[in-house]
Amino acid sequence: MLPLKLGGCVESTARVHLYDFIVTSKAELAEEIWRVVICSPELSRTLRAGQFINVDVPGDRSQLLRIPLSFASIDQMAGEIELVVATVGDGTRRLAAMAVGQGSTVVGPCGNGWRLPRSEESRVLLVAGGVGIVPLLAAGRELAQKGIAFEAVIGARSASQLWGEQEFMDIGASSVLVCTDDGSKGFHGFTTQALQATDLTPFSLIMSCGPAPMMAGVAACAHKAHVFCQVSLEQMMSCGFGACHTCNVAMVAGGYKFCCTDGPVFNAEEVLW
Repeated sequence: MLPLKLGGCVESTARVHLYDFIVTSKAELAEEIWRVVICSPELSRTLRAGQFINVDVPGDRSQLLRIPLSFASIDQMAGEIELVVATVGDGTRRLAAMAVGQGSTVVGPCGNGWRLPRSEESRVLLVAGGVGIVPLLAAGRELAQKGIAFEAVIGARSASQLWGEQEFMDIGASSVLVCTDDGSKGFHGFTTQALQATDLTPFSLIMSCGPAPMMAGVAACAHKAHVFCQVSLEQMMSCGFGACHTCNVAMVAGGYKFCCTDGPVFNAEEVLW
């Protein structure tokens, strides 16, 4: 595997706090995909790409657990945090239905973020499926700020649920390969199938987020090409700061790590897929 100098990961557990927020805007990006922008000035100043927040969504007192969400961008001047959610359950549907001006509370910053290359000579590939695009958009913005070239491969079940292509281009991706399961746009097939047909050796780092089978496939492709790979895992996180032990991740070396405090970003080689 090629040597790669990475910056330190962001460890935030000691700084996790409870913050208030209000919804400042929202829009539907694709079928069942919503962009929700919240304002929480103090929290916005502490977050780094790859970390997550735990949102208390109002509307149903029987739902006791917060929703862990990655963020796509931060505007520290406005104190705003951009979230993108798939309305796959009651909690996310209630979040997407929140009115502008409505508020609640959020816990953060949670977890460890991406470890980004230090050298401008690096070349990075971002691989995402569905709302796994969210933390990679945040990473892409930081890569662009560092002058590091990056490309993206994104996937969705169909064109109606696809989003992120223009967003990646807008932040400076040199190319964006679109994949759809049904072939309704771009490459007909999974992102992993597209990677298998791609020469990955020019890349110094691959970063991925999405469904677990997809990330396992990305990790296998990276391993075969001897390219370092980081993955942002999606697990149920009841607390977000290591108290409940519900987000265990099995490791190759044996035992488990917590997705919320040890992750959500892991070295793909260390995860027992």
